[in-house]
Amino acid sequence: MDLLIKGIFLGLTLSILVGPIVFALLQTAIERGFRAGMMVGFGVWVSDILYIMIAYFGVSYIAAITEYEGFEAILGTVGGLVLIGFGLSTLFTKPPPMPNAHKPAEDIIDEQLPEALDFDDDDGINRPSYFSLWLKGFLINTLNPFTVFFWTGVTGTMVAGQDFTNQDALVFFGGIFATVMLIDILKIWLAKAVRHLLKPNAVLILRRVSGVALALFGVVLMVRVLWF
Repeated sequence: MDLLIKGIFLGLTLSILVGPIVFALLQTAIERGFRAGMMVGFGVWVSDILYIMIAYFGVSYIAAITEYEGFEAILGTVGGLVLIGFGLSTLFTKPPPMPNAHKPAEDIIDEQLPEALDFDDDDGINRPSYFSLWLKGFLINTLNPFTVFFWTGVTGTMVAGQDFTNQDALVFFGGIFATVMLIDILKIWLAKAVRHLLKPNAVLILRRVSGVALALFGVVLMVRVLWF
């Protein structure tokens, strides 16, 4: 039980950090709906599972790789370029048409609020490729140096040097992952619910903010790994 509580606590800590993943999830769910947001989430979660498995079963090898002098610079540069690319694409493209673009606010609330609270996408406007959304989440998470060092650090601190059985690891990492996944799903659902209450101008502003934020995360990441 102690390991599960520690895992849940770390999962909560990771979930409240504001990073590029948060902007990617919220922007996708607001513009495209719950399913699209979930596909970005699936990309993130698959990436996390891979890192957990690699860190747990090969912690010594991962530690050696991360200690390589140019590792952080290479990963940070690639990850920064990916974030800048996603950010600029988000910034300079238009959001899809919103289902309530021409309705007054009171009609939106009366007609759409019940549908906003379910888990379905009721309009199907301009559905993107689900694979491209999955890949977006996977790449943003995988190429983020913070993800690498988080899972390596957690494994090195909690697992290495202790008598961790495979069952202990399943409970501990399961607590982290389940907490992160559930909170991500809640974020996606809330963003999808808000989507039905937003007008096009508000969605456009949110898209611009998300694009700038992703690009800035990329720039800061590259500056940090290359010059500091």
